[in-house]
Amino acid sequence: MSVIDSAEPPHIAHRDNHTHRDVNGGWLRPAVFGAMDGLVSNLALMTGVAGGAVDRQTIVITGLAGLAAGAFSMAAGEYTSVASQRDLVQAELEVERRELRKHPVDELEELAALYESRGVEPALAREVAEQLSRDPEQALEIHAREELGVDPDDLPSPLVAAVSSFGSFALGALLPVLPYLLGASALWPALVLALIGLFGCGAVVARVTARSWWYSGLRQLALGGAAAGVTYALGTFFGTAVG
Repeated sequence: MSVIDSAEPPHIAHRDNHTHRDVNGGWLRPAVFGAMDGLVSNLALMTGVAGGAVDRQTIVITGLAGLAAGAFSMAAGEYTSVASQRDLVQAELEVERRELRKHPVDELEELAALYESRGVEPALAREVAEQLSRDPEQALEIHAREELGVDPDDLPSPLVAAVSSFGSFALGALLPVLPYLLGASALWPALVLALIGLFGCGAVVARVTARSWWYSGLRQLALGGAAAGVTYALGTFFGTAVG
């Protein structure tokens, strides 16, 4: 029974059907979390303020301030986090590079033993390890993959993470403010647009994961709606108490 439904030769059909998305580029996680966080946090912030029975101008200023503060905070946090992670990996790579230079035989034996532990015959494991160790940079890459679980040539970029986070947060945070900027004076248009955006974001995320679009969309809608409801109730309570 064929597992590839294609008229192409098997090796070509396998090549065309067996591709993977980039999961190490450093942009997807901050973009997804940025958009979700922007929507949920700014919607919750605005509903909380609106619950206090303030005027439209105050809600708009609150929303725009939340957008700016949150976007810069997310970008700075992502940049620092990814840069620190990258620096740590680089430091560990330097340790491995020194070991390969000072103790090449030990490192070769370590690599051969690793292949043996995975079922390769000892003689073949040593032969493969010797061939791979002839090029110092290739040896470093192999050891990094096997021991550290990282690809030295595919480390996430702090700048990409920061820009992705900033842009996606700002876009998400803009949705609940947009109806007010277009002239709305009531909360419900902002709430409806934000909830649609939450469902849409969840559905889009499902395109790059194994979840169904409706499950992911409804889950994000429920979480964002709950956050907005709680903060609105708190805003109403505090507004009444302070008033």
